[in-house]
Amino acid sequence: MPTDRYQTPLAERYASPEMQQIFSQDKKFTTWRRLWIALAETEHELGLPVTQEQIDELKAHVDDINYDVAREREKLVRHDVMSHVYAYGVQCPNAKGIIHLGATSCYVGDNTDLIIMTEALKLVRKKLVNVMNELAKFAAANRSLPTLAFTHFQPAQPTTVGKRASLWLMELKLDYEDLNYLIGSMKLLGSKGTTGTQASFLELFDGDHAKVRELDRRIAEKMGFSGVYPVSGQTYSRKVDSRVLNVLAGIAQSAHKFSNDIRLLQHLKEIEEPFEKNQIGSSAMAYKRNPMRSERIASLADFVMSDAMNPMFVSSTQWFERTLDDSANKRMSIPEGFLAVDGILDLMLNVVDGLVVYPKVIEKHLMAELPFMATENIMMDAVKAGGDRQELHEKIRTLSMQAGRVVKEEGGDNPLLQLIAADPAFGLSLDELQALMEPARYVGRAPEQVAEFLEEEIAPILEENKDLLGLSAEINV
Repeated sequence: MPTDRYQTPLAERYASPEMQQIFSQDKKFTTWRRLWIALAETEHELGLPVTQEQIDELKAHVDDINYDVAREREKLVRHDVMSHVYAYGVQCPNAKGIIHLGATSCYVGDNTDLIIMTEALKLVRKKLVNVMNELAKFAAANRSLPTLAFTHFQPAQPTTVGKRASLWLMELKLDYEDLNYLIGSMKLLGSKGTTGTQASFLELFDGDHAKVRELDRRIAEKMGFSGVYPVSGQTYSRKVDSRVLNVLAGIAQSAHKFSNDIRLLQHLKEIEEPFEKNQIGSSAMAYKRNPMRSERIASLADFVMSDAMNPMFVSSTQWFERTLDDSANKRMSIPEGFLAVDGILDLMLNVVDGLVVYPKVIEKHLMAELPFMATENIMMDAVKAGGDRQELHEKIRTLSMQAGRVVKEEGGDNPLLQLIAADPAFGLSLDELQALMEPARYVGRAPEQVAEFLEEEIAPILEENKDLLGLSAEINV
């Protein structure tokens, strides 16, 4: 790898070889050639003077791209598509006269972009369902483990570790639904011509509209698509790119929220991301275990969310049937958005698969706050024993503030139960009060919610995608 020029970190450090291959030069230009073959085959089938021998010659050279010839030609003509038409023709002298017949540059450029994005979206789906699978296992294993919940990052009514994980999983389910819809809606541009009117193809087919329509249908079928966009200018609508990046940005949002929660939990020492034997957390403080992977998820997610603005600008500023101010932006924003999401999902899979839970720390934090959470139950028991609800509410409020001062100002243990036991208005002994301090009493339906959610919502998704499961993620650095 050259060390004297810039290399994108997305390829060097973060994205998988599979995603990099999808956006590689080999993938792009072999897809161009497959599209030229599909065009020639269909024109042959529909009666144009394209021979089977010419098609066979094109097929013989679909993968052995003569890049050196294409590069030299592009220096001369300043046109990438025509340079590759020329290079293909050098290898296929009998077929060179029918390569790209009736088409514009966008026939290969735009159709290839749509093919590549669709394939990349399918890889994203594969990785997303693997993250969902591992997160579902984690939620199930910890569905009944009580933990302190937070609103505004202030202690609140308890939940369970599994229920919190189900919140992360619910957001990924929304992303999965968006992703599935998007993949199902992807179509080809087809062969639309210079301004989208198919005029050149209508001329080739002597005014036969049915054959021009059939040309589109058969090309889409040969390339594995259900159809083409029914109308377009020279290009497919750039809103498609915006839709794609918006779905990727949605995954980034979910990943960022997950990573934030993990980082906060690691600060509390309740849950940690995996930490390897020889990993260094800090160059200065040898004892530190920084949540590096979760921080990297957040960092890449920031990039993807901001990257979603690129196709918004491009789509909104296209002029009439075609302008070329999208080209340079698309070459960067689309591949790099996918490479970054690929890196995010690999990191998430690695983190979720190796999450470490510390039940004793979780219990310690919960028990320190549980007396405050239990005051409503304590008050109800006291009322049942004959107490006055309004009087008891005021006493609990006063005693809670007194206990809070001991914890915050003196650094002492929470004395609320002792203070309540000492007040005859409650009529409850310390033993009776401590018997109420069973965390499972205060988590509501959290365990049942997790079980129901996993069985009713997540299990069908995992079953539908069972052939995609079993991935493990290797982190480069």
